[in-house]
Amino acid sequence: MKRSALVLVLLLALFGAGVQAQEGAHITLKIENVLSDQGSILASLHTEATFMKGVGVAHAESPAKKGDVSLRFENVKPGTYAVLLIHDSNDNKRMDFDVSGMPVESYGQTGDINLYGPPVFADAKFEVADEDLEFNIRF
Repeated sequence: MKRSALVLVLLLALFGAGVQAQEGAHITLKIENVLSDQGSILASLHTEATFMKGVGVAHAESPAKKGDVSLRFENVKPGTYAVLLIHDSNDNKRMDFDVSGMPVESYGQTGDINLYGPPVFADAKFEVADEDLEFNIRF
């Protein structure tokens, strides 16, 4: 009886460790300098294949709050990713532009931002392994 209980405990421990290892890393985004309480903060996690081409591989959203907002991606598998963010102040789920093509809503990304053109994956990319990551991004 004791042996059966010991085997059961060991199996549960191994199963739990396997599940935990397969979950992936958590990515926390701390967004600074949100200018108003209007709308939402939207973030999307991208691979090189999806970057600036459409829907990312994961999304996070939070109501906007003047000052700082935090978002989190959970269980991200190892790989190379980049994050794009916008302050969607009118909640239309997209970036808005003025007549000259300049963004009228705050935006950000992981890594270095290109001030003279659209975001570039090489500037925004980072590696996910098995450890959690945290990024501070300023609008």
